[in-house]
Amino acid sequence: MGFVMLLVVGVYLVAGNLVNGVASGSRGLAKGAVPAAYKSLVQKWGNLCPALSPALLAAQLYQESGWNPTVVSPADARGIAQFIPSTWATHGIDGNGDGKRDIWDPDDAIPSAASYDCELAKYVKDVPGNVSDNMLAAYNAGAYRVIRAGGIPAISETQNYVKRIRSLEKSFAAPVSRIDPSRQAAGAIAFAQSRLGTPYLWGGNGTAEQGGRFDCSGLTKAAYEKVGIDLPRVANDQYNAGPHPSRDQLLPGDLVFFSDDLTDSRAIRHVGIYVGGGYMIDAPRTGAVIRFDPIDTPDYFGATRVTEDGAKALPTRV
Repeated sequence: MGFVMLLVVGVYLVAGNLVNGVASGSRGLAKGAVPAAYKSLVQKWGNLCPALSPALLAAQLYQESGWNPTVVSPADARGIAQFIPSTWATHGIDGNGDGKRDIWDPDDAIPSAASYDCELAKYVKDVPGNVSDNMLAAYNAGAYRVIRAGGIPAISETQNYVKRIRSLEKSFAAPVSRIDPSRQAAGAIAFAQSRLGTPYLWGGNGTAEQGGRFDCSGLTKAAYEKVGIDLPRVANDQYNAGPHPSRDQLLPGDLVFFSDDLTDSRAIRHVGIYVGGGYMIDAPRTGAVIRFDPIDTPDYFGATRVTEDGAKALPTRV
């Protein structure tokens, strides 16, 4: 344990001297980021036109529905791609070739979302600026407003929509180059280290009423909140707070995740904060205390390098 404590001190001091960054783009998908049931659809239809990519389509679907094919919004937007029925009537397609256009069927809705995106990209292809940004703006505000504004219109909802999805895209893309380290890592590790030995509490957020106790995602949320980054409350949403380094690229401060289904990030059930040397600090289970644990177990799912933009992009309702 003394060795691990020295290891933590060394690695998080190094991490504190590094700068924040994100991965380069990719037309591939990060491991497990898209539920297995939809991965092949997103990979295929995300390459429908140059303005779209699998990661961009995945980010849009996650933002719209959190991969829930049965959700209905207050505005009556329906299904995994959140089509309003009037828009579906015009732009929905029979993606699986069964002779029906079903707004509730992801096999139709996901291809329809891609098709609609690419149709909008054609409308705005001559507008100054990035065509993918303008495509997303047209999805939110309408192509006419984008054309009239000569780019993303000065509408805060539309500007935020574009920024959120472009930031979230990095969480779904398979990195093709080095992912820069996070400058907030040292502070997050320091917070987690200060809670070593604290008893676990399911649903614990570390409040005074709870005796300062945490569960796994409550600890990671509090650790990054300490350095100014607001993460979602549950582990499977925290997975989307930034790009995903491979096991051999892990750095102190990365969040590490565990699941019984290694193909689906929505099935993640545990999270910890990596500290180096194959160890994490985590709140493991009822009856245990916050402690160091090894990460190399059969249920290791993957990791996320938390970024400010990635955390801000996460929808609050998934």
